[in-house]
Amino acid sequence: MDPLITYKACALCPRRCGADRTAGERGWCGMGPGIRAARAAAHYWEEPVISGEYGSGAVFFSGCTLGCRFCQNYEISAEKWGEPVSTSGLRQTFLRLIDEGCHNINLVTPTQFLPDILPALEPKLPVPVVYNCGGYERVETLRALAGKVDIWLPDMKYSDPALAAHLSRAPDYVETAKAAILEMYRQTGPCVIEHGLLRRGVLIRHLILPGQVDNSIGVLEWIADAFPKGAVLVSLMSQYVPMGPAAKEPPYDRRVSREEYDTVLSWLWLLGLEDGYTQGYEAASLAYVPQFDGTGLPEPEDLSDRVT
Repeated sequence: MDPLITYKACALCPRRCGADRTAGERGWCGMGPGIRAARAAAHYWEEPVISGEYGSGAVFFSGCTLGCRFCQNYEISAEKWGEPVSTSGLRQTFLRLIDEGCHNINLVTPTQFLPDILPALEPKLPVPVVYNCGGYERVETLRALAGKVDIWLPDMKYSDPALAAHLSRAPDYVETAKAAILEMYRQTGPCVIEHGLLRRGVLIRHLILPGQVDNSIGVLEWIADAFPKGAVLVSLMSQYVPMGPAAKEPPYDRRVSREEYDTVLSWLWLLGLEDGYTQGYEAASLAYVPQFDGTGLPEPEDLSDRVT
């Protein structure tokens, strides 16, 4: 395994906190050594090229390297709810989800557990592996995933560093996410869609935030400038619902207005980013947040195969 992919002097994410998670220290993500997860089941609320008819085999991991104040998965990202899972248990979970008909294996916020996740991806699975993340990734870490990830599903949350600093404590988010997404594209090249399902490529998500139209326009302009037309898919999301600490702070204590949504949507079309998906204005609903109750996780077991 790449020597960078370790819990010792942890540098898996851009925080590079240096915690020795093998010695009981917690990383910036709040996690020690070994996987913690909150759910592993067919997920039907991703984009159609990901979920398809039978669902995406989504494993939701606990903790997060970004820590957004408005996170819709706040229960597991900030409050860190989850159950321990071994590498072998994770592999068996992948195989079960595939047997149940899931079109892919969807790793949701996995970076903090890569030392234990990577062995579970060997040998290569018979379906695509999706890396579902907030976009705030180290290029060096992503290079260790080359050939193991088929579909990159990053957010591009911000074009405004000050906003990234305030909402995600990541003033370097913009430059870091741009470099990360370019590396993702370097690994996969343009999107490949077969029988209505994404087999390979990059699908970039952007969530419109209330009161932050200029931030969204900046994100869309960067995507249009950075990639050949049609090479990546764009998913423009209107599903913001006030959650977490941001729910007590204007303007994040409200949903996106119709005027804000229509303005950003018009820029999407103006920039020619029609390859992808948009949500209807009515998508702002808690229906997109799954139940984090341990569904689909393997039974408690011996965790001796954890990487240290």
